[in-house]
Amino acid sequence: MTVANLTSDEKVRSRGRPREFDMDVALDAVLQVFSERGYHATSISDLTEAMGLTSGSIYKAFKDKRGVFLAAFARYRQLGRRRLEAMIASAETGREKVFQMVMYYTDRSYGDDGRKGCLVVGGANDFSLLDEESAAHVAAAFAADEKLMADLIRIGQADGSIPQTVAADAAALTFLCFTKGLRVIGKTGRSRQEMVAAAEAAMKLVT
Repeated sequence: MTVANLTSDEKVRSRGRPREFDMDVALDAVLQVFSERGYHATSISDLTEAMGLTSGSIYKAFKDKRGVFLAAFARYRQLGRRRLEAMIASAETGREKVFQMVMYYTDRSYGDDGRKGCLVVGGANDFSLLDEESAAHVAAAFAADEKLMADLIRIGQADGSIPQTVAADAAALTFLCFTKGLRVIGKTGRSRQEMVAAAEAAMKLVT
């Protein structure tokens, strides 16, 4: 029976029918694709293969490739923030919290994780000049990380683990540049030893 032949009640049920896939599972499947290839080099066929969906299902759920990216970006940030906050919560002093945040990015900047790259950093490259709305999402992600780092530095200054002479805002921006740079360098196959040594050297910013 075609849609045209459905009764009005049947049409309502058809339009209201729930999606036949798990949204989070589908988005998790494309995170690696976008991280490794970037937005522009990723095709709809890449997404259908990763998500196990037809192109029609993708267009219905997300409208277009950009919609998939923005949904995946939000999912990426949600999962990452959850892991980052757990690491920070495990530390006692402000300085230790700063180190945990640095190590969060360091741990993802070597080996297989390092080669996959970072969706936020990749998004900055892809959208900074081409898509104002998407670029705003990337800028907001950077700003959130920068603010969190500044807050952690100030916690360290309050508990005495970080000197008062440290300029919290400037140090936070420097750490932002460092951690995002790690994700770029990580795609070149650097070793864990090299990345950890760099992280330990960066901690001199709060000494």
